[in-house]
Amino acid sequence: MVEEKKLIKGLSSKDAEKRQKSFGLNELSEKKKISMFKIFLSQFNDFMVWVLIGATIISGIMGEKADAITILIIIIINAILGFVQEYKTEKSLDALKSLAAPTCKVYRDGNITVINAKYLTVGDIVILEAGDRIPADGEILECTSLMVDESLLTGESVGISKSLRENENSLYMGTTVLKGKGLLQITAIGMNTKMGEIANLLQDIEDEKSPLKERLDSLGKILVILCIVICALVTVVGILRGNELTEMFLLGVSLAVAAIPEGLPAIVTVALALGVSRMLKKNSLVRKLPAVETLGCISVICSDKTGTLTQNKITVKEVYMNGKVYNLDKDILPQNSLMMKSFILCNDCNYDFNERNIDKALYGDPTETALIKMYFKDINLLKAFTSNTRRVYDIPFDSNRKMMSVIVRENGKESCYVKGAPEKLLERSSYIYENGRIKPLTYQKKQQIIASVNSMSERALRCLAAAYKDESLERSEELEKNLIFIGFVGSIDPPRPEVKDAVLKCKLAGIRPIMITGDHKNTAFAIAKDLNICNTLEQVLTGEEIEVLSDKELSKMVTKIRVFARVSPNHKLRIVKAFRKNGHIVSMTGDGVNDAPAIKEADIGISMGISGTDVTKEASSMILMDDNFRTIVDAIEEGRVIYDNIRKFIRYLLSCNLGEVLTMFLASLFYLPNPLSPIQILFVNLATDGLPAIALGMDPPDSDIMRQRPREKSEGIFARGLTEKILVRGSLIGILTLISFLVGMNYGWSLETCRTLSLATLVMSQLIHVFECRSERHSIFEIKLFTNPFLVGAVAISITMLVAILYVPALSAIFHTTALNFGQWLLVLFFSGIIAIINSIYLYIKVKR
Repeated sequence: MVEEKKLIKGLSSKDAEKRQKSFGLNELSEKKKISMFKIFLSQFNDFMVWVLIGATIISGIMGEKADAITILIIIIINAILGFVQEYKTEKSLDALKSLAAPTCKVYRDGNITVINAKYLTVGDIVILEAGDRIPADGEILECTSLMVDESLLTGESVGISKSLRENENSLYMGTTVLKGKGLLQITAIGMNTKMGEIANLLQDIEDEKSPLKERLDSLGKILVILCIVICALVTVVGILRGNELTEMFLLGVSLAVAAIPEGLPAIVTVALALGVSRMLKKNSLVRKLPAVETLGCISVICSDKTGTLTQNKITVKEVYMNGKVYNLDKDILPQNSLMMKSFILCNDCNYDFNERNIDKALYGDPTETALIKMYFKDINLLKAFTSNTRRVYDIPFDSNRKMMSVIVRENGKESCYVKGAPEKLLERSSYIYENGRIKPLTYQKKQQIIASVNSMSERALRCLAAAYKDESLERSEELEKNLIFIGFVGSIDPPRPEVKDAVLKCKLAGIRPIMITGDHKNTAFAIAKDLNICNTLEQVLTGEEIEVLSDKELSKMVTKIRVFARVSPNHKLRIVKAFRKNGHIVSMTGDGVNDAPAIKEADIGISMGISGTDVTKEASSMILMDDNFRTIVDAIEEGRVIYDNIRKFIRYLLSCNLGEVLTMFLASLFYLPNPLSPIQILFVNLATDGLPAIALGMDPPDSDIMRQRPREKSEGIFARGLTEKILVRGSLIGILTLISFLVGMNYGWSLETCRTLSLATLVMSQLIHVFECRSERHSIFEIKLFTNPFLVGAVAISITMLVAILYVPALSAIFHTTALNFGQWLLVLFFSGIIAIINSIYLYIKVKR
């Protein structure tokens, strides 16, 4: 970077604070949020609630004041539960929006610092690089090859070149840097920007409805119609049998309220929001809720190597120059000012000369800081080395060219220094500098260099070459021709220690981990083999080999490939398409602006939170806050957990609601007295549908969840026998509840006692069934009870409520119940638990076999 840039101080912290108070925050006005009170009131904006309120009024008029008050209390409690769910979801999404807010690099107090873009103020100096989103309006102070996408404002998708000329030096909020770099001084923020004028707020977290939620909304409507028809039938049959009109109307409404799973979409939203919050704690930020569903389907993870599979802590280990290889751990590196200048001056690392510690004084890409630390341990020596140099022109690094070039003026003389991939520099070099002399670069010499590159690469060293020229310094891409090759270095970026376990976890889960890197084929293979991603060199494919393959040929070949080396962003896009053509659900990671198309094409696009550009973050479904491969695997596991938990409470709610409807319907069908009174039906809904269902959404994963194959993306929520489970278990709950009622009648007990017996059986059946719903593969005996303390607590509260309405006289009078004796409780526990025990024994035997 130009030396003058390093001397820029920017605003002081105090000055920035004053300006923020004066100009406000750098954010666009949002639509007014719904107040807590309105969220609470919206819980009553439901047809069934209106009918229930009407029923409450009628009960009051008819003199059933206790019933009316109880129904009203139940309505309010249900509204509170709904409000808590919705409010927590809103808060979770707001927190995610805040975390996903764009950041920018600015000069503050003479240092480069990363801040949330909303704290940017007028006068701030922002550092811009390819892939950055421009955080506010401003004027360019310095730039190199700067090209910006202003399609957001103009509709033109063609990149616009920017310069220091008067008509080309303005940049606008929300546009993105496609190429080059520069410094921008902020002139307008927030609503005073051009973006503010058109009031087009760009939000990172999209308020997108999950496809699963849409499907469940549709299912809910069907179930509502079905339940209303059945409840109307029960009501009509009761009236025809001579029951009171008011009683049967209230019974029908109560049954409809209890039977309709109105909380299903809300609980799905809560489960998604809670899951997203858990994922955030594990460093994965989900930008789009539908991605949570897709995570559990992923069968291929295409991952960058540097920083994701490796630690991104780069150290130079070996140097090739003067025809020899020097090991920096034991050899003394001969002085070569040309190689030093190539790696130090052709370098975009920023320096803080006020910081004594060299590690803290350098800001930039780990490879570039490693090159500086290879030569300098003292920041003052670095300052002295660069003090008489000034960069006058550069061609930034490009992932397709795989090189970077600068023209530097030193003591009145200009020279060009280049660094990049050895094979790329060898292609463009005509000479070699050895032992103080410039010689022609012969074919034999090139082969010797390539052999040394291969040797280092096989030991997992990443090679970077240096070259120079001091004649024909054209200000164009012609600059990078007829170079004088100097030598190359081999650096090591050790694998993350936790990645090997994560790779094994992927394989057990039927997920294929794929490494994608710009490194040499041998380097990529050495690291991939160490991580158990691949076993043989035949499983590695290079960018050059991809170039000669058609899309059809690539689709056939990718099934055997585990590593892609020396690839460009365009290759990444083709790789994603090839895997998807084979029916795989693909995740793709990326950080650079050119990675955006591949990330957008993938089923789950993942951008890097630390090294990723704003463009890739906007294209992605998920952001890795720590750039770690293990975080991707953790997110996939969480995606599976969320989907499983949604299936769990769908199974629970629909089975229980079917049991309630069937109990009343069969009683009407066989001309039996109603097994439950209206107020008892509402109590069942309150005690079993609320807290236990929510707690089920917080269930920890099955121990073998990452030993299951990825599910098909097209798989319906009721696949794998869930419909049968719901129908069978729901029917059994209803039948056994009715049988318990008939047993009571057979013993000649009072109608009130018989109804209490069926009420207790229905409630306990559902509370036992909630533990069955914790796993589709394991019996109730295999699941550890206290791994979900929320569920244990919710069930305990529900049982306490049941006991209270049986044994507290005031409540017993309201709910028309009687106190059950020990023998009657044995009947309740037998009828509510027998099916769960039989089912668990069957599952246990099935698993053992």
